[in-house]
Amino acid sequence: MAETYSGEFYCVKCKDKVQATGDVVLSDAGRKSAKATCPQCSTKLTRFLPKD
Repeated sequence: MAETYSGEFYCVKCKDKVQATGDVVLSDAGRKSAKATCPQCSTKLTRFLPKD
């Protein structure tokens, strides 16, 4: 089962913080980030997550 993140993202197109749910992915550099879609304008959202 894939890990998910539900929380606040910043949408660059809307210039506002939005609530969304996205999948947690591991970058090539080894950093965790959450990727989702803006519910208002359908832009891709990315939020870097803290190290655990």
